[in-house]
Amino acid sequence: MSAAAASSSVGEPSDAEVSSPSLESMGHNDLLIVGPGVLGRIVAEMWKQEYPGCKVHGQTATTDHHSELAEIGIIPSLKGSISGPKFPYVIFCAPPYRSEDYVGDLRVAASNWNGEGSFLFTSSTAVYNCSDNGLCSEDSPCVPIGQSPRTDVLLKAENVVLEAGGCVLRLVGLYISLPTYRGPHVYWLSKGTLDARPDHILNLIHYEDAASLAIAIMNKRLRGQVFVGCDNEPLSREEIMDRVNKSGKFDTEFQGFTGTGGPLGKRMENSRTRAEIGWQPKYPSFTQFLGLSNF
Repeated sequence: MSAAAASSSVGEPSDAEVSSPSLESMGHNDLLIVGPGVLGRIVAEMWKQEYPGCKVHGQTATTDHHSELAEIGIIPSLKGSISGPKFPYVIFCAPPYRSEDYVGDLRVAASNWNGEGSFLFTSSTAVYNCSDNGLCSEDSPCVPIGQSPRTDVLLKAENVVLEAGGCVLRLVGLYISLPTYRGPHVYWLSKGTLDARPDHILNLIHYEDAASLAIAIMNKRLRGQVFVGCDNEPLSREEIMDRVNKSGKFDTEFQGFTGTGGPLGKRMENSRTRAEIGWQPKYPSFTQFLGLSNF
């Protein structure tokens, strides 16, 4: 349902009613989600299944989606409006491109955590200093601060979280099928051809698996650790689109990548994360997600 459709529903709370929630009765398993987008909403659904009766709050930069958040059982609030008791569990999964002060936003999120359960920040494996299709794991070197504005903002945000005792989950490319397909393959398919090199390696994880891993980490109540979320089946751009074409799940076919230059990617693996957290993905690979057994 669109935000416009949701806001027109009879009996929905007004923005004034939902922007400043009452936090006087905080439960032991109540959760604050900063940035309840696709990933945050899946986390909310899974969290409520695991902890029936808990309250899940969703903090946003605008009131645009407050009515639809309320419809799915997330108590919406505006950034900067929360006061009162702090949350035992906080997950921050808002993207940096929508913020004028991302590091400051993480500081605010840290201040909303009471230090009891878990504080988790979903970052990106873009911070790893590798562009030759080489192997990377949780402890691989990161891009030095000052070398890239994109990774600078992520690494500085991570530092805020780690200094506060929270944990960081570095995620790879996310994809999902319902209600609409999302992922890099969807964009490439819409272009037909793309001026990008076909041998660039990408890493993927299904949104549901990213959410289940985030929850598994929060349930461990760990402090100051870095984890990686990936399916351990890296694929080149060309391999991804070959599988998309073969799957028969899409109305059009991708014609190919035409680029020859530019940096390569990285091959992420998260064996340490899986062993420490005791987690395995529901979708072991993008290939299996598409229903392909042999390729």
